[in-house]
Amino acid sequence: MTGTISFPQDRSCPYHPPTNYRPLRASGPLSHVSFYDGRTVWAVTGHAEARTLLVDPRLSSDRQNPAFPIPIERFEAVRRVRTPLIGMDDPEHNTQRRMLIPSFSVKRTATLRPQIQQIVDGLLDRMLEQGPPAELVSAFALPVPSMVICALLGVPYADHDFFEEQSRRLLRGGTAEEIEQARRELEGYLSDLMAHKETAPGDGLLDELITERLRAGTLQRQELVRLTMVLLVAGHETTANMISLGTFALLEHPDQLAQLRSDESLMPGAVEELLRFLSIADGMLRVATDDIEIAGQTIRAGDGVVFSTSLINRDATAYPAPDELQVDRSARHHVAFGFGIHQCLGQNLARAELEIALRSLFRRVPALRLAVPAAEIPFKPGDTLQGMIELPLTW
Repeated sequence: MTGTISFPQDRSCPYHPPTNYRPLRASGPLSHVSFYDGRTVWAVTGHAEARTLLVDPRLSSDRQNPAFPIPIERFEAVRRVRTPLIGMDDPEHNTQRRMLIPSFSVKRTATLRPQIQQIVDGLLDRMLEQGPPAELVSAFALPVPSMVICALLGVPYADHDFFEEQSRRLLRGGTAEEIEQARRELEGYLSDLMAHKETAPGDGLLDELITERLRAGTLQRQELVRLTMVLLVAGHETTANMISLGTFALLEHPDQLAQLRSDESLMPGAVEELLRFLSIADGMLRVATDDIEIAGQTIRAGDGVVFSTSLINRDATAYPAPDELQVDRSARHHVAFGFGIHQCLGQNLARAELEIALRSLFRRVPALRLAVPAAEIPFKPGDTLQGMIELPLTW
């Protein structure tokens, strides 16, 4: 189809959808976009339609399906390996998810809050002791979720430089080969860690799965390695980007920040609004396994579908004045965590980390501000998770 908009594209502002996506917002809840190889796929931009389709079993997450849409060339590497949780359908997906739900429940997350607060306070102590200026990504936004997910899984935080670099290569590597190499290196590291834990167990989730699942034969070794890799990478990359970009967005909206500072009870709702407003994971992918009629259109079996999270969460029929950041807005029904069976397993943990990190940061550093003009601060391209590459701050 000629004249279609290419997807994904870079943002011109780190917290707004790409400018060139504007025609998609005006063309109805479903339209077409083109990927790197010229393939045309359905783009879902309507909020109600997205929530309907994301629970439709006729849309598959199986990345090994030859018709599964791949938006950028380097991500062809995902076809080579069956990705636990995010790259499979029920019933296999449900089996894995049910195994992990207790570790990420609201109740379990509540027990982790004191530990998250302690991690946040320790990092802020160090940042304040060193004095301004500070680079927030390396000093705070990345270490917070990295330390939390390491504690939860039982992965040594001492190895964080290694797995953070491999995670970066997985998400932003220049070629399929680089992504594949990063995956192999992470799998090798986790396989060695599992072997160590089998003789010297600890008290993390990985230790529990080794004891309760691996030894019982209900989970294969390679499956556990890859499952742990998904949790490790997703558990720190997404929240790190939300902390950095959320801080930037609030500093760029001083009226909203002032409202939040004057009433900290708004913080849980403000986190939901930031998740909606920022939509850092833009582009959930599916392939149709049967014909689907929706919004006067027919998605045919074999068609690729991409959900533009940034546009779905800016749908004016769901959110009045959708391009405005409003920390007192009720934004709970956003799709920043996805929706349906693949809704983010770690969403409760992410919410807790964001609430504690942002509340503590702005409470303890009341004079916090950008150290350089906003236009000079680098942020990530549109073909990966959105966030700040660096965030220089002073106070």
